Amino acid sequence: MPPPPAAARASDLKIRFLSALVLGPLVLAAVWIGGWVFRLLLVVGAVLAVREWVLMVAGDRAARPLVASYAGTAAVLAAYVFTGPLFAFGVAVAFWPLVGFFADKAERGLTGLGVPYVAAGVIGLGWLREDPSAGLGLFLFALLAVWATDIGAYAAGRSIGGPKLAPRISPKKTWAGLIGGAIAAALFGWGVAMADGAAVPALALGVAGLLAVVSQIGDLFESWVKRRFDVKDSGTLIPGHGGLLDRIDGLLVAAPVLAVFHATAGARLAWW
Repeated sequence: MPPPPAAARASDLKIRFLSALVLGPLVLAAVWIGGWVFRLLLVVGAVLAVREWVLMVAGDRAARPLVASYAGTAAVLAAYVFTGPLFAFGVAVAFWPLVGFFADKAERGLTGLGVPYVAAGVIGLGWLREDPSAGLGLFLFALLAVWATDIGAYAAGRSIGGPKLAPRISPKKTWAGLIGGAIAAALFGWGVAMADGAAVPALALGVAGLLAVVSQIGDLFESWVKRRFDVKDSGTLIPGHGGLLDRIDGLLVAAPVLAVFHATAGARLAWW
């Protein structure tokens, strides 16, 4: 006899909490240490994320595109280390049609997209952390803004409800959740900016709020892909959470957006 819904939810929350309790400090420690420890974290994360993407999209025909995706990921990471982010992203885009060539004709575009999709996020995260003047602060700003978005969206969505954000893609998301997530992200982002001594911490309110919207777009994109291929989770790597992509889908989109902002408008505004 299956457990009652309330008991099942409580058990699931317990598993999720324990997983976060174990993995969270390890990830934050690598981020704090930086250098090659942090780069190793990016390498492992990129390989696992690309694997989940290809298996999710290509299914039982994933063998050849998976090998090509691994090669693309290795090439992108090598290009990032030795030549920088712009050339590395160019390599990632070049692998899009190459990986797709090895996939089924009907899904070539989405299968090949895995390499540039993951690469953009990983390159953005790496560039933020390795910024010579404010790397740790910028990385934590992005990370905590996305985390706060998820928490705020869940709390506001459950307590307020209301109109659905994108019912055909993710029926549980609401406009109230998006607004609650943006407010939570703005407050957390402002707190990180204040703690790190940012030059214009008030601007962090708006930037973090924008990241909240961007991260929700990333979340909805992965939800659309999972719904298209009738997959509940991107994988089973993290007990109670699903796959790695299920946890970092918003961050993969938010990180490069923040990196581009910081390198362009942010540099002119001297906000950090």
